[in-house]
Amino acid sequence: MRIPEGVEAAIVDLDGTMVDTLGDFEVALNAMLGELGLRAVDRGFIEHTVGKGSEHLIRSTLAHVGGEAALYDDAWARYQHHYLRINGDHSAVYPGVMEGLKALQRRGLKLACLTNKPTDFARPLLRKKGLDGYFEQVFGGDAFERKKPDPLPLVKTCEALGMSPTRTLMIGDSSNDARAARAAGCPVVLVSYGYNHGEPVTGVDADGVIDRLDELV
Repeated sequence: MRIPEGVEAAIVDLDGTMVDTLGDFEVALNAMLGELGLRAVDRGFIEHTVGKGSEHLIRSTLAHVGGEAALYDDAWARYQHHYLRINGDHSAVYPGVMEGLKALQRRGLKLACLTNKPTDFARPLLRKKGLDGYFEQVFGGDAFERKKPDPLPLVKTCEALGMSPTRTLMIGDSSNDARAARAAGCPVVLVSYGYNHGEPVTGVDADGVIDRLDELV
């Protein structure tokens, strides 16, 4: 797929777009739940639930296993401890991601990583997977007042890159990314292999769907 004409920068999502992190989520969440005396969750539940930030993930997980909402603060602290301990150990970079990022760099595009994952989780993961050197900017879900699908994070990231939204391509895996891009005025391409809350990505309003990041030319 050809990169839209006039694009000079790209904003790339992390979980489900560059790195398959379901294994990390599974280990950290179930370690947290075990300490709270609650039943474990499986990858199917996690795949349907990730993508809207850690607060949403923790609250949804507690509700799913019958945990009280009042456990949230304790659950978040335990989850953060376990996630930071194993961050990246049970995850893998998707095929074509390294090659795709290199190709985008060779074209002279400015690159930023924008994720709903907390910044303190995102930066170490990028480093561990050898992806951090590709990005001029890295923003997590706690970097701005609102998260995707709100357009604010994309608008702010475009400003940080010194680019207008119309010249900045959003690359993601879900309706969160597409909705944020449309509202911000960015063109958007989605990968076919991500999470998208368990729904087919082909049903999302986007400018294209690719099977690998290095299909962008």
